[in-house]
Amino acid sequence: MSTIKIMLVDDHEVVRSGYRRLIENTSNIEVVTEAASGEDAYKRYALYQPQVVVMDLSMPGIGGFQAIKKILDYDKKARILVFSVHDNEVFLHRALDNGALGYITKKSASTVMVEAVHQIAQGKPFIGEDVLPYLIKRKDEKSLFEQLSPREFEVFLLLTEGKSVNEISELLEVSAKTVGNHIVSIKGKLGTSNVVELVHLAIRCGFVTVK
Repeated sequence: MSTIKIMLVDDHEVVRSGYRRLIENTSNIEVVTEAASGEDAYKRYALYQPQVVVMDLSMPGIGGFQAIKKILDYDKKARILVFSVHDNEVFLHRALDNGALGYITKKSASTVMVEAVHQIAQGKPFIGEDVLPYLIKRKDEKSLFEQLSPREFEVFLLLTEGKSVNEISELLEVSAKTVGNHIVSIKGKLGTSNVVELVHLAIRCGFVTVK
């Protein structure tokens, strides 16, 4: 079997180092590059052309969701495995809707990462056992957060991280007015009246961890 070249994307160097060591002990998988942000992942994908991208979701800057979209806009055949701390139904669905081919959580056994990379490299989807029930029970009707467009969901996540309208505008490369319009739409769809309520909703739904 030929060597599978992958890119690790995670803003925590310790996490990347740990999984690089795991992969180095696997004979046919090689980490050809690493990235610590969504922006860097997009640039490095174009430069290194890895066969599989192992992508975290919660990172500074544009984050994993937007990075997935940008990479797939560049190469529609890109094979992306989400590797996230979030064992959350909405995160799973958003990642798959954005084009990720697989999703595993950081609670998974290390062997799951290796198995997932092999599957994804063959163009086969892979969903970790701990989030698989979310996929099985997915309903036809839209949940509260599935009402949001992909861009609105990105804005929502950035707001819950404490980003200002101007900061979001710069990160997503849109006007502040456009961001403002998205926020109005988000608050209407989620039934909230201000950013504080959005943050509280995000905490209750597991999108934000209170340290």
